[in-house]
Amino acid sequence: MTSSTLVETVSIDYEDFSESFLTCGTCLCTYDGQEHTPKLLPCSHTVCRSCLERIAAGNGVRDAGSFRCPICRETIPLPRGGVNALPPSFLVNQLLDLMSRQRREVIPKCSLHSSQELLFCETCDCVFCRLCTTGAHGNGTESGQHTVIPFSIAIKRMSEILLYKAHLCISKLNKAAENVNDEVTKLDAAAEETVGAINRAVQEITTVLEQRRGELIETVKKLKNGKKKILADQLSIIEAEKEKVQVQCNGLQYQVEVRNITNRISDLNKKLDSLNAVMEPRENAFLKYEHEHNSASSDIEKSIREFGRVRSSTTYPALCSATVRSCSAHLETTASILAFDYHGTAQTEGGDPVVIDLRYENGDSVKTHLVDKHNGSYDVKFLPEQPGNYKLNVTVFDRPIKDSPFHFVAAEHINPILQYGLRGSGELHFLQPVGLASSSCGKIFILDTGNSRIKVLNRDLELIRHIKNAGMEERSGTGIALSGKNTLFIANWRTKFITEIDFEGSVIQKFTHSDFVEPIDLTVNSSGQVLVADNGASAVFIFEPSGKFVSRFGKKGAEHGAFNLMSSITMGQQDEVVVSDSRIQVFTANGKFLREIYSEGKGKGHHGGVVYDGKGNLLATRCEKSGSFVQVFSYQSGNLQFTIDSHDAKLKRPSGLEVTSDFHVLVVDLGNDCIKKFRYR
Repeated sequence: MTSSTLVETVSIDYEDFSESFLTCGTCLCTYDGQEHTPKLLPCSHTVCRSCLERIAAGNGVRDAGSFRCPICRETIPLPRGGVNALPPSFLVNQLLDLMSRQRREVIPKCSLHSSQELLFCETCDCVFCRLCTTGAHGNGTESGQHTVIPFSIAIKRMSEILLYKAHLCISKLNKAAENVNDEVTKLDAAAEETVGAINRAVQEITTVLEQRRGELIETVKKLKNGKKKILADQLSIIEAEKEKVQVQCNGLQYQVEVRNITNRISDLNKKLDSLNAVMEPRENAFLKYEHEHNSASSDIEKSIREFGRVRSSTTYPALCSATVRSCSAHLETTASILAFDYHGTAQTEGGDPVVIDLRYENGDSVKTHLVDKHNGSYDVKFLPEQPGNYKLNVTVFDRPIKDSPFHFVAAEHINPILQYGLRGSGELHFLQPVGLASSSCGKIFILDTGNSRIKVLNRDLELIRHIKNAGMEERSGTGIALSGKNTLFIANWRTKFITEIDFEGSVIQKFTHSDFVEPIDLTVNSSGQVLVADNGASAVFIFEPSGKFVSRFGKKGAEHGAFNLMSSITMGQQDEVVVSDSRIQVFTANGKFLREIYSEGKGKGHHGGVVYDGKGNLLATRCEKSGSFVQVFSYQSGNLQFTIDSHDAKLKRPSGLEVTSDFHVLVVDLGNDCIKKFRYR
């Protein structure tokens, strides 16, 4: 037992033991039977032979015949035989022998070669004996690519790693047990709270039932009292009549007048006839409770059976996932969450307590809206108001889902989601497109001016057909607008005619005005009136739906109410007239100036198109020296909210634009002979 304990102690604490007792205090080398033989000095300190020879070889030591102990500095006489003549340290040698014997017992040896210690290759993860093994590990020919250590050291290292890993496992298991116990505590609290909620809900129903019971009982009492009063009144009448009859009968035995007796008999006969009215009770004793006269009873029974429910969930947060779509600043983004149970099966019901925390890189909270789709999935909608880094934390049951928090970047650029067209005259090509209009049926009409036609696309920007030569003579159609009766009005700046056509291209009417110089764009208000912006005349002309001239307003200039290089016209929220040139101005329906939304400012630029989306946003295309883009304004305040820069698909001379009901804007890119579709909300 002692031997076993000693082996274990030496195995565990050998390094500390060697450093304290078996190491030379001067050179810090381990004592051995050769160069570092331990020598015992008269001062009782032990120093290895190598250190003593070095000290004895110092200047003047041999001549003096003495030296100082390197540990206590006591003068030590040097024997005649030199350092070798100093006595060995028998205690240290005995400890060395003991350690050698004990280490031999714990050092794994080869079963065939008892003197060979087993080695371990960390590269190959194998144990071997040099004499038994051939190849890379045989006869000490290991290459530099192999890391070989004694197997005893490998065991010690692996034991330490095992203990470390075991400690980590124990720590994790303790934490897991703590988490589970916390969840059990929460479960008990949730169950208690749920039972309390059930009791309160049932008590509310019980209170209502008790109240109804009281009302019914009160009704019985009122009916009983009413009936009882009527019967009591009838009894009073009967008693009064009895008294009258008794009075008439009193003294009859003393009557001797036959006439008087005959008269009383006649009166009693009349009273007998009248008493038939009081013979039957004027009220009855009928009172009965009924609850089957309508469906209330079955409805209550059904409602109580279906009243309330206790929801539970098997959702396992650690397996729930979330996907954040690529997003840009100023555009609403959706993150999708999928819930799974512990076995990885997708949940099919919603209702989990999902908590969302979204923050910008500076720590500011971002407003989110959680949509429970009731099928085990959830949508998180949010609007990143500025570009940069965002962090999304998603928890269920106060525990983070897989990979939470999620880090993503809101880009500063907004690029098109669809693009259609190339320069040319083919079926799929454009040549100087300038304007467009869209109908509620999903058709998009693009004025392909250079090809004297209207290209009809669907909402996915796929070609449907062409409408040719309807109001676009001489390749000079410049404006197009949709009327409330689903017809198209086209402005032609060369012919100076306004043409109304149907969706098949048939001409309905044409009209013009003698003051037209360069009709550039047009729009239709809610009354069907046609408003034409004439750049040459620097004015807006108003016509009845039939083409009859009504009025005009505007002049050339830079002041309010005047125009310079008009480019586009559209209708505002309540039939206000919105006109753009280098700025955007708003007028009443009859042309009175109201306000300016965008002034020209420092940068000299020009608008190409303007449109109101009916939802509080005004969009306009603009060209400046720095580039072309789409501006998104607040219609009420006139503030510029953001711009669509189309960074990866640069706009070049954007002109007309149109919006859809789902916050997409279609832009005619005149310089690139194409149409682009962007999302702006």
